Amino acid sequence: MIDVQQLIIHGVTEEGQRFRPSDWAERLAGVMSQFRPGGNAGPGNHITYSPYVVPNIIDGVKCIIVDFRLRELEPLAWKFVADFATDNKLKTSERTL
Repeated sequence: MIDVQQLIIHGVTEEGQRFRPSDWAERLAGVMSQFRPGGNAGPGNHITYSPYVVPNIIDGVKCIIVDFRLRELEPLAWKFVADFATDNKLKTSERTL
């Protein structure tokens, strides 16, 4: 079994404020939807999220779960999501499944 490392970007700022707009996670995941195993493999894939960048809710807070494999697959995409968290002063954490 392979361990999967994940970066979690929480929808809460370092100061404890909820991040706005309320649909930020879905927007970010939508932008990243093209990054998937095998690339953009055909019509209709633009309306599904990438398995590497998925919106979720943890403890009642919207978040984005970013698979560390994205860093190898597409380093600039990884940088984009990591910089998004840094630029917006969002809390992050890591976990291994």
